[in-house]
Amino acid sequence: MNLAYRDIRHNLFRFLLTGLGLGLLLGVVLAMIGIYRGLVVEALAVARSPAVDLWVVEANTRGPFAEASRIPGDTREAIARIAGVTAAGSVTYQTVETEHMGGKIRLYVIGFESTRPGGPPVIVEGRGIGRSHAEAVVDASAGVALGATLRLGRDDFTVVGLTQHQVATGGDPTVFITLRDAQKLQFDLAPPAARIQLARGFADAGRDTINAVVARVSPNTTPDHVAATVHRWKHLAAITQEGQELILTQSLVDRARRQIGLFTSLLMAVSAVIIALIIYTMTMEKLKQIATLKLIGAPDRTIVAMIVQQALALGAIGFSLGAALILNVKDVFPRRVVLEVDNIAALGAVVVLVCLVSSALGVRAALRVDPASALGG
Repeated sequence: MNLAYRDIRHNLFRFLLTGLGLGLLLGVVLAMIGIYRGLVVEALAVARSPAVDLWVVEANTRGPFAEASRIPGDTREAIARIAGVTAAGSVTYQTVETEHMGGKIRLYVIGFESTRPGGPPVIVEGRGIGRSHAEAVVDASAGVALGATLRLGRDDFTVVGLTQHQVATGGDPTVFITLRDAQKLQFDLAPPAARIQLARGFADAGRDTINAVVARVSPNTTPDHVAATVHRWKHLAAITQEGQELILTQSLVDRARRQIGLFTSLLMAVSAVIIALIIYTMTMEKLKQIATLKLIGAPDRTIVAMIVQQALALGAIGFSLGAALILNVKDVFPRRVVLEVDNIAALGAVVVLVCLVSSALGVRAALRVDPASALGG
């Protein structure tokens, strides 16, 4: 006879209701883990999309994502001539806010050269940019339909393609346009300001400017070797792809990671306390029955097994409900929620450990029951 099963069946509604409440709490824990993983994935999405080995930026900067970086446009030709570099492309990055369908949207504009690294990695709908002006590929999360017109700066762009999961570190959807269009958007002054600069003798001073050069290196050459060559030029700095990802994860999402980690730990502590209180309450309610079991000769291990099994059943129900809830609603979140199998398995293992530790309070109370109390009134 399974005492835990019979006791749960006797108070099934209350037990399931308690499991539902615990499931909501564990669902929040799982959501926080998915949000953290989503932050990291989003932070690395733009850096990984060109599939390059090296980033050449302005000297003494960690750009183009962590700091501002501006270098001459002809730097790309110099990088392409370095031994071991198989392809190089100029890129620009800029955050803009525009109006679409009666509302404002923030976009992360990426300028690239069509035949070189830096463009969208995958087009899920439509086609890539085929003209040198006024065409754009937009991430699907922006909510801009294929064929729609998007106003960027003083120009209108036709959306010819859609990509997916290409967002900036802040969650802003990306827009890919040609390098010349991006340079005009980022570096061209408004007509009144341009006239003032022209009067001062600075006509079109910074038009041929880019934020970085991305380069691919042959298998026979290491990115560090090419980076060492670039470092000899005092006006440039070179960052490997591994170094760029390290900068993004440590500089841009580190505080968010620590905050989410602290909040998740706090929720797990709250879950442990709730499980402990529930199991303790359930144990205290049946102290007379436990005393009767001891009086008729039931060993302590039978009573301990009943309490531990109830704690594990409560944790299993709560975890299952929480996981099912988050897996079904994660696409509704405004930021990407990434849940891997190892994350879910790790949380499941933690829940089992928490249930075992939390049941100790109920076990302690049960083992201290005097069998003679079963003969009382």
